[in-house]
Amino acid sequence: MNARAASQQRGRDAMARFGYPSTQFAVWWREAVVIGIAAVGGALFSLLGAPAAWLSGSMILSAVVAFIRPLPVLRRSWFDSTVLLSGTIIGSAATPEALAAAARYPGSLLVLLAGMAAIMAATGAYLRYVARWSWVDALLAATPGALATILAVAQAKGANIGRISVVQLFRLLVLVAFLPSAMQMTGLHPDLPASVSVIVGAGTMLVLLLSGFAVGLVFERMGVAAPMMFGATFASAVLHGTGMIQGTLPPQVQIAVLIMLGATMGGRIAHIPRNELLGLFPLAAGGLVVSLAVAFAFAWPAARLAGVSYASAMTAFAPGGLEAMAMLAFAMGLDTLYVGSHHLMRFLVIGFAMPFVIDRVKADPPGR
Repeated sequence: MNARAASQQRGRDAMARFGYPSTQFAVWWREAVVIGIAAVGGALFSLLGAPAAWLSGSMILSAVVAFIRPLPVLRRSWFDSTVLLSGTIIGSAATPEALAAAARYPGSLLVLLAGMAAIMAATGAYLRYVARWSWVDALLAATPGALATILAVAQAKGANIGRISVVQLFRLLVLVAFLPSAMQMTGLHPDLPASVSVIVGAGTMLVLLLSGFAVGLVFERMGVAAPMMFGATFASAVLHGTGMIQGTLPPQVQIAVLIMLGATMGGRIAHIPRNELLGLFPLAAGGLVVSLAVAFAFAWPAARLAGVSYASAMTAFAPGGLEAMAMLAFAMGLDTLYVGSHHLMRFLVIGFAMPFVIDRVKADPPGR
């Protein structure tokens, strides 16, 4: 049984313990409730004028409800549809003009690689010597992003998946919940008038989605991680970058994608034991502070090299997941191509390098 199937089974078991019915109608009803909770959270934050409201609001309310009472796990079809749409949106930032500006990115990407190593070294050392974890657990928890890959490596190496998940999820939840507001309050990302975007028609949208789905299937056959996400991003970037298609998906679709991502991220907290979550909270908070301090220090020179705003560089270097951080940049009106390309690079490097890195790390914990 793979990790996703195991997670879904745990969700069904949790629902059974709380007396939920198991008919097909009940499955649809429970999923509607989950999505509805996320939508209410996004709408409330939008009414309050919070930055990235639909993503952060949906995630926060979903996480709060999931902490109080476990929420059902949305079926894979929901997740695949969401990442297909989000990849299409991210790829739409690859206009010919944006690609021309991307010639300034290589220096920033090199800084990113150095920053990744520094984040893992600093945060890993914190968890090793303050939390007294083994180097394997510490480095896997300190790895910035690519949660699915990290958990797969952790399972293969017999690492403590529970506490690694807590640190990784805490970091992602806090970033999505508070990074936009922190930028706004500090003036790093002041409120700007929303730019007018070209909205594609239904036919063009269908072409984009079918193209992304087809490339995603090819990537899946090739064994590429997150194939639908990468397939949709690649297909959309090619179609937009060559000028064949101009414009992005309708606002209603964009909002729906943000709500679904928020529901997915917030709901994950339901599958972490409460005592483990509360017990690891101080360590997770400390690890987050270390990770952000290092990441934002490297973001400053990267922003200068790439000629982008410091807010865009902060989001690109923030140790979160690819889908969440790229869509967060989109929701905040930042340079989505810059942010997405850096998180994509990090995802690929982690996917290729982490199994080899962990193979060379001793698993024994330090003596007390």
